[in-house]
Amino acid sequence: MSDVFNTFIEKKGGISNSRQTESGALLVQVEEETKIKPEYNIVYARVSSSENKNNLNSQAERISQFCNAKGWVVNEIVKECASGLNDKRPKLQKILKENKATRIIVEHKDRLTRFGFEYIKTLFDGEIIIINEDKENEKDLMNDFISLVTSFCSRLYGQRRSKRKTEQLIKELKNEKNNKN
Repeated sequence: MSDVFNTFIEKKGGISNSRQTESGALLVQVEEETKIKPEYNIVYARVSSSENKNNLNSQAERISQFCNAKGWVVNEIVKECASGLNDKRPKLQKILKENKATRIIVEHKDRLTRFGFEYIKTLFDGEIIIINEDKENEKDLMNDFISLVTSFCSRLYGQRRSKRKTEQLIKELKNEKNNKN
């Protein structure tokens, strides 16, 4: 019987992680089960400003309806008012840090982020679903453009101010040194 079994095993390509004892018993080492992360779907809706709060609610509702049509259970709905350029969005950061979501569903790619989408997609341990890949809202795009220009201007003027402070500090140190001599 052992020879028939061995022949069968050899023809089928063997059983991985197994060995046969002298008595003919087949010992199979069972690997630990890989724990499968339970499905957890998060609807993420974002608008650029609180003026668009009505759009925020309807956006979340449309995404939820999409999920229901797909047969996905919506475990959490996250709504955020912040610029798509702002990388300090606490609710989005919480989603990414907690790592319990298996799927993030957004209506448009820019609702998740204006820049760096591929980084989020690469680093997120799950699936990102974008319902519509169409045109962006012109008003939101203009608001984000203004935010971008404002951000860079602030950084530029901040650097100039910092440079002036550094120059002032150097001047004071030189004066102290000259006064000591």
